[in-house]
Amino acid sequence: MRLQHLHLLLTLARTGSLRASAQALNVSQPALTKALRQLEDEFGTSLVIRTPKGVRLAPAGELIAARAATVVREIDRAREEVAWHLRHAEARVTIGVSPVAAILLAPGAVERFGARWPQVSLRMRDALYPRALEQVRAGELDMALGPLPTEGVGRDLVVQPLFDSASVLVARRSHPLARARKLAELLDTGWVLTGPPGGPGDPRNIPFDTTSNRTPQVRLECESFATLLALMPRLDVIGIMPKGFFDRYGPGMDLVKLPIADVLPNTTIHVLHRADAPLTLPAQRLLEAFLAEAHALRTTLQA
Repeated sequence: MRLQHLHLLLTLARTGSLRASAQALNVSQPALTKALRQLEDEFGTSLVIRTPKGVRLAPAGELIAARAATVVREIDRAREEVAWHLRHAEARVTIGVSPVAAILLAPGAVERFGARWPQVSLRMRDALYPRALEQVRAGELDMALGPLPTEGVGRDLVVQPLFDSASVLVARRSHPLARARKLAELLDTGWVLTGPPGGPGDPRNIPFDTTSNRTPQVRLECESFATLLALMPRLDVIGIMPKGFFDRYGPGMDLVKLPIADVLPNTTIHVLHRADAPLTLPAQRLLEAFLAEAHALRTTLQA
């Protein structure tokens, strides 16, 4: 199998047409058909299904295409890294950050990194699990910073803890329970779920009265903290926020931290990347900058 075969399969998946794929790859349609037949002979099965409207990948073709996309991305990155070493060509690192990591770590780490690697462009993306894990595994992100699922992740990812993030309960200033001091007072009010179910922003993870079978009433679900900030000042709901995020944005949006005496669980922020694909040199240096920033943050929090 050649690299051209991988590009062929990916192009067929994208265009859904032999003719369009031949044009995109700048080859004749008979040559493309011959290459496809060679690939199918190698795997011993049909890789595409022909229909009156074009072609689509067969199940075996979809499996190979998923692997092919990763291979092609890794080869492109290898070329970029070699070019960097040979000609100091421009390189790029793509990283996903959770809201609290973006606020507490990204500014210092990016400044630290940029001072030594000014030629490298950074692409920062908002990332919440479980989507962040999928993006790292697919090679769409070089690394991701944020919390992990309670069940952990597989051995295919390298995971390093960075710091523990405290959580606070937040409501608009005029909320009837804005001065509540006990979790028991909040069980029957409306809540907002931030991020995925089961994550740090899920009120059902809060240790309410264990003798009761009742659970918080989730009346609003938000995947975005920006949406959360826009909605909470207008609604009588209570939400969970990382303390660092609330300290930065909450007061300006007329939100208050509830003076709850009960202890809320902390969330550990991790950095993770693929175990089977070594980081490029610029990505490794960016990781080191985040680790240094996390160390400085831990020292500040412990002081």
